[in-house]
Amino acid sequence: MIISFNGNHGSGKSTISKMVAEKLSFKRYDGGSFFRNTAKQNKMTLKELSALRLKDPKWDNEIDNYIKNLGETEDNFVADGRMVWHFIPHSLKIYLKVNELEAAKRIYAELQKDKTRNIEEGAMDSLESIIDKQKKRKEEDIVIYGKYYGVDIHDPKNYDLVLDTTGLSIQEVFKKIMEFIESRKNK
Repeated sequence: MIISFNGNHGSGKSTISKMVAEKLSFKRYDGGSFFRNTAKQNKMTLKELSALRLKDPKWDNEIDNYIKNLGETEDNFVADGRMVWHFIPHSLKIYLKVNELEAAKRIYAELQKDKTRNIEEGAMDSLESIIDKQKKRKEEDIVIYGKYYGVDIHDPKNYDLVLDTTGLSIQEVFKKIMEFIESRKNK
């Protein structure tokens, strides 16, 4: 079984995908790490790589091919990333959503724990700046994935499960996700 996660920034997809992978004793792959590694390998900031991605799809091709290859050569793993569901269509596709303010609160709390991330992604020192940054990232996503792939990564029709995590604890989200996975294991 391959389980793919996508969702709004701050929805809990990284945390939940780690928890699911651990619970199932599956490997976990993280699209955000692929993106950060691509920037680092090319001696760019995330902002510079994002700008280049808007102009040239070659920057996504390396990650896309890696993800496709995973889906063709491995089984029993969890992956979170924007296009994993698309490049591994036989995966169990889960989308986590969250409202803007709750997402900003979660992201802010994470940035307080990991100061290097704030430096990498540009100053996000208030809820307002985080909301603004997330709106821009969502607009960028819509342009890139619509232009290069003809898909809307936020369209619920692309997923087997869409779960709003806004009013839920991480344990509640995990429980609901695991119940869904268990219900789909033998199908």
